[in-house]
Amino acid sequence: DRGHDRPPPPGKLKRQTEMSVLLTSMLSVATVTNGLLAGAFFVFSCAVVPGLRRVDDHTFVRAFQTINRAILNGWFLSIFITAPITGVACAAFSVWWNAPFPPALICTAAGGSLLTFIITAAKNVPLNTQLDRATCGNPEEIRAARQAFERSWGRWNFVRTLASVVALGCLVIAEISI
Repeated sequence: DRGHDRPPPPGKLKRQTEMSVLLTSMLSVATVTNGLLAGAFFVFSCAVVPGLRRVDDHTFVRAFQTINRAILNGWFLSIFITAPITGVACAAFSVWWNAPFPPALICTAAGGSLLTFIITAAKNVPLNTQLDRATCGNPEEIRAARQAFERSWGRWNFVRTLASVVALGCLVIAEISI
């Protein structure tokens, strides 16, 4: 008998159980927050952007300026920040501890979540700011503001939508693999 059949000491078992609960809870938070972001960006890709493509320049610019201001609220920002933080935390803990879910899936999810955050911060937000600050005193300026914004913003939104859907898919698969 080399001790292989003995249960772990009670203190170690309790720590393992607590860590498992912590990791599973963190995975659930990451899944929900990344799912909310993926859904928001998906709605923009499938409905908001195509719908606004059909309106005149003035309506497009005013609508996007209004949306861009409205989205800067505590609810959205808390989800926007929590999603990548919990994704990365899950990845780190899944690598360092014996996580009850596949670390490769969680690392891929964390990468997708971080990419979503980076694209939004580096591409979409500056375009939002540029549109918000655009001089729109006459139809030519309004048209120019739209042209400088629409195509680029739509492309980056599509890319961040894909990244966030990949993150969500990996997190969901990890959740059901527990």
